[in-house]
Amino acid sequence: MAKIKVTKVKSAINRTQNQKRILVSLGLNKIGQTKEHDASPSVLGMVSKVSHLVSVEESK
Repeated sequence: MAKIKVTKVKSAINRTQNQKRILVSLGLNKIGQTKEHDASPSVLGMVSKVSHLVSVEESK
């Protein structure tokens, strides 16, 4: 399965509780933090919900 790297680029201050929980479930706590995930439909759905707070790039 393909991998993606998700990096938090913006703060979660003044965001909904749902968006904050999604960031925590992705493992992103601090700005600049990067995590690698499988590109499964559930992860891609979470990333699309917080796409304005993260940057995504494909990994090998």
